[in-house]
Amino acid sequence: MNYLLRQCCLGVVLGSLLSMAPVHAQEFRIGFVSTDRIFKEAGTAKTAQSKLEQEFAKREKDIVDLGTSLKSAADKFEREAPTLSESQRASRQKQLADQEREFQRKRREFQEDLSSRKNEELQQVLERANKVVKQVAEAEKYDLILQEAVYVNPKHDITDKVIKALNAGAVK
Repeated sequence: MNYLLRQCCLGVVLGSLLSMAPVHAQEFRIGFVSTDRIFKEAGTAKTAQSKLEQEFAKREKDIVDLGTSLKSAADKFEREAPTLSESQRASRQKQLADQEREFQRKRREFQEDLSSRKNEELQQVLERANKVVKQVAEAEKYDLILQEAVYVNPKHDITDKVIKALNAGAVK
């Protein structure tokens, strides 16, 4: 519902602005920036991604190793279960269940930490990109820059300019 309200308000604002354009006899310039493309193509975003990969590589490897070890232990238990006594079987099942819980907890914590750090890094990229968008908008006299739209005519897309400026380090 919030999305629909926002879209409706955006439509009313755009309609109002466009209806005033002929009165002022000046061109109303609209631009569009794709944040998805910025997150994929800008050097700052690639650097952030690389930083995250380095930061979390060891933990990810440890979790993968732990999962492999747990799988091996479960397979070994399945093979040996028929020859184990009831008490040995129950003890090993409990041990495997505890290891599985520990594995799930570590994996969940890893995902939460990774997600949190990724959001932090992307927020920094977005802040820098927004500064560049503002610089481009002011330099090229845009009246409105959108970051989300259902359809955009490619002539209004300034994403390449923003990515180029970001990669050149043109943030003031």
